[in-house]
Amino acid sequence: MTSLDSARDFVLDQDGVRLTVEDAVATVTLTNPSKRNAQSPALWRALTQAGRSLPGTVRIVVLRGEGKSFSAGLDRQAFTPEGFDGEPSFLDLARGSDAELDAAIAEYQEAFTWWRRSDLVTIAAVQGHAIGAGFQLALACDLRVVARDAQFAMRETSLGLVPDLGGTHPLVSLVGYARALEICATGRFVHADEAERIGLANLVVPAAELDDAVRDLTAALLAAERDAVVETKALLRGAVGRSYDEQRTAERAAQARRLRDLAGLGD
Repeated sequence: MTSLDSARDFVLDQDGVRLTVEDAVATVTLTNPSKRNAQSPALWRALTQAGRSLPGTVRIVVLRGEGKSFSAGLDRQAFTPEGFDGEPSFLDLARGSDAELDAAIAEYQEAFTWWRRSDLVTIAAVQGHAIGAGFQLALACDLRVVARDAQFAMRETSLGLVPDLGGTHPLVSLVGYARALEICATGRFVHADEAERIGLANLVVPAAELDDAVRDLTAALLAAERDAVVETKALLRGAVGRSYDEQRTAERAAQARRLRDLAGLGD
């Protein structure tokens, strides 16, 4: 354990996921570098539990992967007849009813949804491969700080599948429909420089500077007043679904709440 780790409270460490909390910052780490942080249903449940375990003091969540890769995607063992110990294989799931299959996928998706909560700002620190489920996990976060060796790819189509872990909505929002279709349908790799150019990455840095860049961004976010950030995130997330006039109305309502709070007139 490093000196940095010793200053943190360990909240969860199971199934390839470790959650630590230090004041207002939580770090979720994928901890199976020998398999390039390949994902499984057990890992997804651990990610869901990490979200549920966050103390109310947390404002920033950093997501990172140990080793050379952020996450190389779904562990292919899921497609073998035996699957994982104690888990139905994906082949078994496919033989179930539509309702059972839908419920299973919905449970998996929960690991990818809580990152978008309005009371948090989430940052993916991405190095090496972010493929398939790994790409979608990076997309689940609000912001992505990327090492120069990062490679994103949505490889589901090569398996005869579709991206189903919540990644399609943020991908289209970030890069537009046509480019999202091209990335998903071809399964090609998007390297760090392109990721920054098309809006997938907020910042690209040398791999050795990734942790420092994330710390700098975290400090800048924490310098802002918490409730103002919460209201701003909610405004921006809702903007796509609103007309211009509806967004102006939402801005007025949010600002009125902030002014009343600042004047000590809030509920």
